[in-house]
Amino acid sequence: MTNSLTTDAVAGDDAVPLLRMRGIRKGFPGTIALKSVDLDVHGGEVHCLLGENGAGKSTLMKILAGSYVPDEGTIEIAGEPVVLQRPLDGIAAGISVIYQELDLFPDLTVAQNLFLGHTPARGGIVKRGERRRLAQDALDRVGAMFSPDARVGDLAIADQQLTAIARALTTDARIIVMDEPTATLGEADVENVFGVIRRLTSEGRAVIYISHRLDEIRAIGTRITVLRDGVGAARYPVASTDADRWISDMIGDKKAELTEHRARREFSDEVALCIDEVSIPGLIDIRDLSVRAGEIVGLAGLGGAGRTTLLSALFGARPATRRVRVFGEAASIRSVKDAIRYHFGLVPESRKTEGLLLGLSVARNAGLAALRGSSWLRPRERSTALTAPILRDLAVKYSDGAQAVGLLSGGNQQKVVLAKWLARDTRVLLLDEPTRGLDIGAKADLYRQVRALADRGAAVLVASSELGELMANADRIAVLHEGRNIGEFDPLVDSEETISHAIISGKAS
Repeated sequence: MTNSLTTDAVAGDDAVPLLRMRGIRKGFPGTIALKSVDLDVHGGEVHCLLGENGAGKSTLMKILAGSYVPDEGTIEIAGEPVVLQRPLDGIAAGISVIYQELDLFPDLTVAQNLFLGHTPARGGIVKRGERRRLAQDALDRVGAMFSPDARVGDLAIADQQLTAIARALTTDARIIVMDEPTATLGEADVENVFGVIRRLTSEGRAVIYISHRLDEIRAIGTRITVLRDGVGAARYPVASTDADRWISDMIGDKKAELTEHRARREFSDEVALCIDEVSIPGLIDIRDLSVRAGEIVGLAGLGGAGRTTLLSALFGARPATRRVRVFGEAASIRSVKDAIRYHFGLVPESRKTEGLLLGLSVARNAGLAALRGSSWLRPRERSTALTAPILRDLAVKYSDGAQAVGLLSGGNQQKVVLAKWLARDTRVLLLDEPTRGLDIGAKADLYRQVRALADRGAAVLVASSELGELMANADRIAVLHEGRNIGEFDPLVDSEETISHAIISGKAS
């Protein structure tokens, strides 16, 4: 790919943009994240920023927010030059960023989180009644059904996402960045968010929208800028282009690999994981579900159907009644330590809080499970030697094994969580929304490695809210409804419509 930007004319391009970024360059030790990127965003539009994980999207937005200072380049807002050297500069300039990895304080209430840094007060005394009223107004605008007095740490992930969106509405922001805002939301919540976006743009504000869900880009977007390997690859309107073009500009030669015909996979008749019963009163009652050695079984269901609860219970992370057999042996799993002893691995939905140690390096995180209980003599060298080939196969973008994992993009962090279990003798792999926030190429990398693990005889149980993803990658799909498994389907025989009907109705027929 050359560094030239492919553009299509867009009505309104001649007007002074609300945001203009020119020649933005940013490097980190061992890598150049942005090489020379331009971005124009007009008031009243939803400008979609596309690109693979590691393409530079998050770095560009952190520069806009004032979290990073660019090595080169200029920024103008409404035609006026601005210098953004810290987050407070971004807020003062009318910029609000909703990050993919939510920066909320779990021990504070929703209202406290919404007004951190700009709490209504008089004489240093917080006006709690007014804060609560304004917080309720913001929650109503995003269609949230929880109280402003709720503790954020007690909310579901989807409700935490709505809290972050509501927080952006409490500032007088002219430019609002939404990084994967719907990754954890159900269909009704997505429509609520789209309604908020349309109201914001009708007021003349600009929304920069980052998502890997291309149907959402089509539904809400005005224009697109594509980043690839830290360079602006293309810019064009949504209405006159199609997803094939977007994908080609994002991933280039990977496209043929992603669209190749899927054949039925071969696997053993040996049952690797047999769930006779996993139950938690009032939450789940899963019975008679099995996964054969080498098989990938998908878990489909609406939000709250019990997928995450089942996986965490299987991994010993929460109390439950369990009658489980692993390769024919009755497994006594009372804790995570027990599950690991039976060679279970879990890629959790919340990678930052449950899957990674952000202060440790990429290599140490990827080697945690495999080197568990060892002497940890010369841990850096051992971790690097063990994990480097796996990280390479997963196409993780990082400078070297000593780089802090917290500095990677969200998608690359997710790959490191998977690498942790690929580096050891994992026989039962549990995946909970493993591709949340990953672009189409990164999804292909991840599932390629999952299939390779299954081909070595492991059993894989993957929960995803993306039915199309399960149709493309699972050998069998089990549908959960209100905490029970109500039917199983063959994605090469049963239609997506048939499975969707079972998910919604709870009736396998």
